[in-house]
Amino acid sequence: MSGPRRSIAYALLAVPLAVSPIRTRLRVPRRLLHEPVAARRGGTGRLLLHSVLSAGAGLLAWFLLMLTVLALVRGLLYPLLAANDYRNSWGGPTLLGAWLVHAGLSLLLAPVFLGIVAALGRLQLRLTRAVFGGGGSWWVLPAAVVLTAAGAVFFVAWMHQI
Repeated sequence: MSGPRRSIAYALLAVPLAVSPIRTRLRVPRRLLHEPVAARRGGTGRLLLHSVLSAGAGLLAWFLLMLTVLALVRGLLYPLLAANDYRNSWGGPTLLGAWLVHAGLSLLLAPVFLGIVAALGRLQLRLTRAVFGGGGSWWVLPAAVVLTAAGAVFFVAWMHQI
């Protein structure tokens, strides 16, 4: 697996890692990403902090992956799934135009969303280092809180539009 693929896999593992023991949370990045992570600090407070922030980042990664798959399926299979009102849709008034626009947008958005998921995997690694290793950057904890809150707002907004 290459670097971005490993980061995507690590971002998606954030949810199960949020409820795993500290040893597992430190072993997975060493094995999957080949990144050294050592535990210098522990404790219940740090474990709880990492669990909440890790689960938030992981849920956001899963949501973005779901949106990626949804965009690809609906964009590439537009004539089969959503072509009932193509005259008024993007790329209309012809079915071919609507299909090309929807397929093109899905093919453009998929790498962007996957890139964001990979960045969440890298953030997850920095978060693990900051909470347990003591060598992380100061900005990681506020960034994880902001991303988790923004992901929750984005999810609620998306739920209200469907």
